[in-house]
Amino acid sequence: MSRPDGRTGGPPTGPAYAVVIPTLARDTLSDCLAALAAAHGPQPEEIVLVDDRPEPEPGALEHPLTVLGDLRARTTVLTSGGRGPAAARNTGLRAVTAPWVAFLDDDVQVGPHWCDQLAQDLAEASPDTAAVQGVIAVPLPGERRPTDWERNTAALARARWITADMAYRTDALKQVAGFDERFRRAFREDADLALRVLDAGWRI
Repeated sequence: MSRPDGRTGGPPTGPAYAVVIPTLARDTLSDCLAALAAAHGPQPEEIVLVDDRPEPEPGALEHPLTVLGDLRARTTVLTSGGRGPAAARNTGLRAVTAPWVAFLDDDVQVGPHWCDQLAQDLAEASPDTAAVQGVIAVPLPGERRPTDWERNTAALARARWITADMAYRTDALKQVAGFDERFRRAFREDADLALRVLDAGWRI
C-alpha cells in the first residue's frame, strides 16, 4: 500500500533487517532517528536502541523516540550498563530476530534513500557474504580551520569495517560470538569483529 509521500506501508519487503543503535543519549540521537524514520525504502523490521549510560536517567530518551513516528512501535529500548559500544551492540544483537542487523552510531544521519540502498545490498549479497558496509561522509567546517579531532573523525570516511553504518548477517555474528566486549572504547572493536568473521570463512 502506498502512502502520499511515496513510501510503502506495512511490513518491509526483501530481506528483513533490524537496526541496532548504541547510545549515550547524546544530542545527536534525535537527528539520527529522524533521518532513519524519513529514509525511503523497506523499513527495518525492528529497531533496538541500547542505552549504555552507567546510570540511565528516566525520560532522557522520550523526546528522541517521538521522532520515529510509525517506527516507534517497532522500537525496543534496552540498557547495557555502561560497558562500552561492543557490549551495547551485543545487547542489541541478542534481542533481534531478523536475519540481518544494521548497526548505526547515534551521531550518524542516514541518507534519504538509505533503506532502499540497504535492501538492494542485502538482496544482492551472495550466501557467503557476512556483511556490507555503508559509505560514510564526514563533513568538515567550511568557515574555519578544522580541529585535530575533526580531521581525525573525517578520516573515518576511508576506514574499513566501521560499524557506524554496517550490516551483518545475524547468523555470522552469532557464529563468532559477536563483538569482543573486552574492547571498552569505540576503537578497533569493529575491525576485530570483521577479522574474526573473515577467519571464519565469510566474505565482507
